[in-house]
Amino acid sequence: MRRFLPDTFTIMLIATVILASFFSVSGVAADYFGLATKVAIGLLFFLHGARLSRDVVIKGFLHWKLHLTILAATFILFPVIGLCAGVLVPGILPPALYAGVLFLCVLPSTVQSSIAFTSIAGGNVPAAICSASASNIFGMFLTPLLAGILLSAGGHAGFSLDALKSILLQLLAPFVLGQILQPWIGEFIRAKRKLLMPVDRGSILMVVYLAFSESVTEGLWRTISIRDLGVVIVVDVIILAVVLAITMFGSRWAGFSKEDEIAITFCGSKKSLASGIPIATVIFAGQSIGSIVLPLMLFHQIQLMVCAVIAQKYADAAKKLQIENAQPAT
Repeated sequence: MRRFLPDTFTIMLIATVILASFFSVSGVAADYFGLATKVAIGLLFFLHGARLSRDVVIKGFLHWKLHLTILAATFILFPVIGLCAGVLVPGILPPALYAGVLFLCVLPSTVQSSIAFTSIAGGNVPAAICSASASNIFGMFLTPLLAGILLSAGGHAGFSLDALKSILLQLLAPFVLGQILQPWIGEFIRAKRKLLMPVDRGSILMVVYLAFSESVTEGLWRTISIRDLGVVIVVDVIILAVVLAITMFGSRWAGFSKEDEIAITFCGSKKSLASGIPIATVIFAGQSIGSIVLPLMLFHQIQLMVCAVIAQKYADAAKKLQIENAQPAT
């Protein structure tokens, strides 16, 4: 039953939303908190750049067919499904939450959980490391571009040049600086991952608190009902199920090995909360983003629970096959 329970970070996210709902930050305090949040986001992407080993990228890049498949699932398949979900608007899915679903669909893959599940299932871990990392790098360019296209198609405001400038300054510049310094500080940062984890999680929690404080002040919970939350959960589950089915069975049909199939399934079906929430604050600066990041926060927990079960089933099947092969023929 433990795999179906929320992880520690998800509990912290829920607690942050509750805190923002009852004790919202506003006025001058919100301005200073927003400045601190921008600094934390910059530090977060600096650490992302410093952690990424160039050797891993070079080794993994050679398996281009697998990487293109994962990138296609992340930045083509997901957006197409998101546009198809538009038929639910406005009869079932509220337009404000649909914008969040569209934003979810253009985000890059996760890094940590994609690699972890691929490892548990016995998949191609080096390829997963490369693909998940590449997804996040490309995501800094593709996510804003696709968000502008899809949100415009969905009847929402498109992408602006101001948002592009903010992304270059707040996200890309710290990332590039981290990559430049990676040969000197990368090994230290990777070795101190647990000590630096509060920066990762703390920056995301700061963004969530600020976003929901602003949204609650503007009446978020008066416009979103329990029914709406239920609809978003169902939509998230359907999107994840469709992508998992296509990546899993599609990779088999394309002739990939079992190890590559596992990497494609887990890397191609994930959406990054760590990258998504900071990117949302930049793209939708000055807007109420509580409803926009809500589908992503729900999707985050759903993908962890579902993929934990699938990874274990892959591992059990591999173990069973290994035992059968080890038995002497009669």
